[in-house]
Amino acid sequence: MTRSDGLWVQAGDRHWRGSARLATSCAALFGAMSLLVDWDAGSLSLPRALLWLGMSAALFTVLLPARVTAGTGWLAVRGPWRRQLVRTDALTTVRRYDGVSSHLVLHDSYGHRLELDLRVLASNPLIWHELDTGVRRSVERGTLLHGTDVLDRLGHSIDDETVREVLRASGLS
Repeated sequence: MTRSDGLWVQAGDRHWRGSARLATSCAALFGAMSLLVDWDAGSLSLPRALLWLGMSAALFTVLLPARVTAGTGWLAVRGPWRRQLVRTDALTTVRRYDGVSSHLVLHDSYGHRLELDLRVLASNPLIWHELDTGVRRSVERGTLLHGTDVLDRLGHSIDDETVREVLRASGLS
């Protein structure tokens, strides 16, 4: 988890700050508009103001995305209530769930479990690289028993999308 010079080496979700700003803006706008409408109606009181502020805080909590970070041999997801961490170099099972929100569920040999949104991997090549490197170590050590096919398919789709983005950005596609 650290380099020889003692510094942390980690990759983070490069879109998290923008999403956090959006969550803050939406919650602040909701709170301000609610207070303004209630004040204009002449029904604003201290309990109602506290209610609107509480609802704004709840909206912020719902909209704030989980913060994903990865480093050599580990992957962490920190939400508003809990932090999940798995050792990617000791994975035992990887499952993919599709539906409204596609996500991966990772289990390591230490009993830890982590859920990860696939969009984070697709939009953050450094996090994908750290996960892929850890998965390769798990395969070498023989701990990853289920899910290598899931990760192979996911890797191909991420690589294909990256190539399309590069070609689009360069004007070749």
